[in-house]
Amino acid sequence: MTTVAIIGAGPLGRWLALRAARAGFRVLLEDVMPANLHHAREAIREELNPRALPAVDFVSSIEDAVREADLVIDCVPDELESKLEILWLLDRMAPPRTVIATPTTNLSIADLAGCTYRPDKCVAIAMAPMELMAGVGPGVVLRAAPAASEESLALVCDFWRGLGFEAMVEQSAS
Repeated sequence: MTTVAIIGAGPLGRWLALRAARAGFRVLLEDVMPANLHHAREAIREELNPRALPAVDFVSSIEDAVREADLVIDCVPDELESKLEILWLLDRMAPPRTVIATPTTNLSIADLAGCTYRPDKCVAIAMAPMELMAGVGPGVVLRAAPAASEESLALVCDFWRGLGFEAMVEQSAS
Protein backbone atom coordinates (compact mmCIF):
# COMPACT_ATOMS: atom_id res chain seq x y z
CA MET A 1 0.00 0.00 0.00
CA THR A 2 1.32 3.42 -0.94
CA THR A 3 1.66 5.86 1.96
CA VAL A 4 0.90 9.48 1.09
CA ALA A 5 1.80 12.42 3.33
CA ILE A 6 -0.25 15.55 2.74
CA ILE A 7 1.20 18.73 4.20
CA GLY A 8 -1.51 21.25 4.98
CA ALA A 9 -5.03 20.45 6.17
CA GLY A 10 -6.80 23.34 4.46
CA PRO A 11 -9.44 22.75 1.79
CA LEU A 12 -7.06 21.15 -0.74
CA GLY A 13 -5.32 19.00 1.87
CA ARG A 14 -8.64 17.75 3.29
CA TRP A 15 -9.96 17.02 -0.19
CA LEU A 16 -6.82 15.09 -1.14
CA ALA A 17 -6.80 13.16 2.16
CA LEU A 18 -10.43 12.15 1.74
CA ARG A 19 -10.03 11.10 -1.91
CA ALA A 20 -6.80 9.21 -1.17
CA ALA A 21 -8.31 7.36 1.81
CA ARG A 22 -11.34 6.39 -0.25
CA ALA A 23 -8.98 5.11 -2.97
CA GLY A 24 -7.21 2.84 -0.48
CA PHE A 25 -4.04 4.81 0.17
CA ARG A 26 -2.66 5.19 3.68
CA VAL A 27 -2.75 8.93 4.39
CA LEU A 28 -0.81 11.05 6.87
CA LEU A 29 -2.33 14.54 7.07
CA GLU A 30 -0.23 17.25 8.73
CA ASP A 31 -0.84 20.87 9.61
CA VAL A 32 1.08 23.19 11.93
CA MET A 33 -2.22 24.71 13.08
CA PRO A 34 -4.00 22.39 15.53
CA ALA A 35 -7.38 23.97 14.65
CA ASN A 36 -6.92 23.09 10.96
CA LEU A 37 -6.10 19.51 11.87
CA HIS A 38 -9.13 19.30 14.18
CA HIS A 39 -11.45 20.66 11.47
CA ALA A 40 -9.97 18.25 8.95
CA ARG A 41 -10.48 15.30 11.31
CA GLU A 42 -14.14 16.24 11.84
CA ALA A 43 -14.82 16.85 8.14
CA ILE A 44 -13.18 13.59 7.08
CA ARG A 45 -14.94 11.66 9.84
CA GLU A 46 -18.29 12.92 8.49
CA GLU A 47 -17.43 11.80 4.96
CA LEU A 48 -15.70 8.46 5.57
CA ASN A 49 -17.04 5.20 6.81
CA PRO A 50 -15.83 4.98 10.44
CA ARG A 51 -13.92 1.78 9.62
CA ALA A 52 -11.96 3.67 6.92
CA LEU A 53 -10.88 6.49 9.25
CA PRO A 54 -7.80 4.58 10.43
CA ALA A 55 -6.53 4.97 6.84
CA VAL A 56 -5.97 8.65 7.76
CA ASP A 57 -3.49 9.54 10.48
CA PHE A 58 -3.57 13.12 11.70
CA VAL A 59 -0.09 14.30 12.70
CA SER A 60 1.23 17.60 13.99
CA SER A 61 4.77 17.59 12.59
CA ILE A 62 6.23 17.32 9.11
CA GLU A 63 8.75 14.81 10.40
CA ASP A 64 5.99 12.47 11.60
CA ALA A 65 4.11 12.90 8.32
CA VAL A 66 6.98 12.07 5.98
CA ARG A 67 8.82 9.41 7.98
CA GLU A 68 7.08 6.51 6.16
CA ALA A 69 5.82 8.34 3.08
CA ASP A 70 6.30 7.07 -0.45
CA LEU A 71 4.77 10.28 -1.81
CA VAL A 72 4.41 13.67 -0.17
CA ILE A 73 2.18 16.45 -1.50
CA ASP A 74 2.45 19.94 -0.08
CA CYS A 75 -0.60 22.17 0.07
CA VAL A 76 1.12 25.45 0.90
CA PRO A 77 0.49 28.70 -0.98
CA ASP A 78 1.87 28.89 -4.51
CA GLU A 79 4.44 31.52 -3.62
CA LEU A 80 8.19 31.15 -4.12
CA GLU A 81 9.19 31.61 -0.47
CA SER A 82 6.52 29.20 0.80
CA LYS A 83 7.42 26.54 -1.78
CA LEU A 84 11.17 26.85 -1.18
CA GLU A 85 10.71 26.58 2.58
CA ILE A 86 8.47 23.51 2.44
CA LEU A 87 10.58 21.75 -0.20
CA TRP A 88 13.69 22.39 1.89
CA LEU A 89 12.01 20.82 4.94
CA LEU A 90 10.58 17.87 3.01
CA ASP A 91 13.88 17.20 1.26
CA ARG A 92 15.72 16.97 4.57
CA MET A 93 13.12 15.07 6.59
CA ALA A 94 11.73 12.53 4.13
CA PRO A 95 13.52 9.26 3.36
CA PRO A 96 15.58 9.35 0.15
CA ARG A 97 13.00 7.18 -1.68
CA THR A 98 10.16 9.67 -1.09
CA VAL A 99 8.77 11.53 -4.12
CA ILE A 100 7.70 15.16 -3.64
CA ALA A 101 4.74 16.55 -5.61
CA THR A 102 3.93 20.23 -5.36
CA PRO A 103 0.89 22.02 -6.78
CA THR A 104 2.06 25.09 -8.69
CA THR A 105 0.82 27.02 -11.67
CA ASN A 106 3.28 29.90 -11.42
CA LEU A 107 6.65 28.42 -10.49
CA SER A 108 9.16 26.38 -12.46
CA ILE A 109 9.45 22.79 -11.23
CA ALA A 110 12.98 22.68 -12.65
CA ASP A 111 13.95 25.63 -10.43
CA LEU A 112 12.18 24.22 -7.37
CA ALA A 113 13.60 20.72 -7.86
CA GLY A 114 17.06 22.20 -8.36
CA CYS A 115 16.93 23.49 -4.78
CA THR A 116 16.65 19.95 -3.42
CA TYR A 117 18.99 16.98 -3.15
CA ARG A 118 16.41 14.92 -5.07
CA PRO A 119 15.59 16.72 -8.33
CA ASP A 120 14.81 13.29 -9.82
CA LYS A 121 11.97 12.89 -7.31
CA CYS A 122 10.19 16.24 -7.76
CA VAL A 123 7.02 16.66 -9.82
CA ALA A 124 4.67 19.64 -10.19
CA ILE A 125 0.91 19.30 -10.15
CA ALA A 126 0.26 22.01 -12.72
CA MET A 127 -3.33 22.83 -11.83
CA ALA A 128 -4.88 25.36 -9.50
CA PRO A 129 -6.28 23.84 -6.29
CA MET A 130 -9.82 24.99 -7.09
CA GLU A 131 -9.63 23.31 -10.52
CA LEU A 132 -8.52 20.07 -8.89
CA MET A 133 -11.24 20.09 -6.26
CA ALA A 134 -13.92 21.03 -8.79
CA GLY A 135 -12.85 18.16 -11.04
CA VAL A 136 -12.34 20.50 -14.01
CA GLY A 137 -11.64 18.15 -16.88
CA PRO A 138 -10.96 14.44 -16.67
CA GLY A 139 -7.27 14.76 -15.98
CA VAL A 140 -4.48 16.20 -13.93
CA VAL A 141 -1.51 17.85 -15.58
CA LEU A 142 1.84 16.89 -14.10
CA ARG A 143 4.94 18.84 -15.01
CA ALA A 144 8.22 16.97 -14.78
CA ALA A 145 11.60 18.60 -14.33
CA PRO A 146 14.23 17.45 -16.82
CA ALA A 147 15.85 15.36 -14.06
CA ALA A 148 12.61 13.60 -13.01
CA SER A 149 12.91 9.82 -13.03
CA GLU A 150 10.43 7.49 -14.71
CA GLU A 151 9.83 5.81 -11.32
CA SER A 152 8.89 9.13 -9.70
CA LEU A 153 6.52 10.03 -12.53
CA ALA A 154 4.96 6.56 -12.40
CA LEU A 155 4.30 6.85 -8.65
CA VAL A 156 2.62 10.26 -9.02
CA CYS A 157 0.63 9.11 -12.07
CA ASP A 158 -0.52 5.98 -10.23
CA PHE A 159 -1.65 8.12 -7.28
CA TRP A 160 -3.82 10.35 -9.49
CA ARG A 161 -5.19 7.39 -11.42
CA GLY A 162 -6.12 5.84 -8.09
CA LEU A 163 -8.12 8.98 -7.36
CA GLY A 164 -9.95 8.58 -10.67
CA PHE A 165 -8.06 11.13 -12.76
CA GLU A 166 -6.16 10.73 -15.99
CA ALA A 167 -2.58 11.84 -15.42
CA MET A 168 -0.98 13.79 -18.26
CA VAL A 169 2.76 14.44 -18.05
CA GLU A 170 4.43 17.46 -19.61
CA GLN A 171 8.21 17.82 -19.62
CA SER A 172 9.44 21.13 -18.29
CA ALA A 173 11.93 22.75 -20.65
CA SER A 174 13.96 24.27 -17.84
